[in-house]
Amino acid sequence: MAVEQTQIPQGLPTEKPAKIVGLISDTHVPVRARAIPKKVFAVFQNADFIVHAGDLVELAVIDELEQLAPVLAVHGNMDGPEVSGALPKLNSLKVADWKIGVMHDPNTLFGMGKMREIAKQNGFNVFVFGHTHNSSIKWEGKTLYINPGSATNPTSFLSRPSVALLRVTREAVTPEIIHV
Repeated sequence: MAVEQTQIPQGLPTEKPAKIVGLISDTHVPVRARAIPKKVFAVFQNADFIVHAGDLVELAVIDELEQLAPVLAVHGNMDGPEVSGALPKLNSLKVADWKIGVMHDPNTLFGMGKMREIAKQNGFNVFVFGHTHNSSIKWEGKTLYINPGSATNPTSFLSRPSVALLRVTREAVTPEIIHV
């Protein structure tokens, strides 16, 4: 009787798993929303990092998100002294050789000029911003500009609450907006 053996072929490429970065902004808890929606926690459950692009209103938002993954955050224009005193205006982290920067409002109402300048000065490959409450993904050359929108308070009845995910490997950053 022959015994079956499984042979593992040599030289098969091994795909390295992507790091997952959750992006969130403009939560405004508890002023405009009682809490972060439960669906956000489901979307971020496999996140390696979470980036909050400001307008938290209370630092407790970071504590909640840190139950899932380490959080990098900045303060926004609606954050009071407790939050703005604890968080910087501009922050960044490096994931698989990609430098991800975050700022709440890099003068978004005046176009891309200031954002391009900030990204270039700081060597950002990805620039996360908030403030507008509208999600957007824009590639300019090799630089990604992404706004996850607001998880709790979109600006109009035409937009829905949203967050974003970045799947990051050494080779690529793949963004995705997710409605919650």
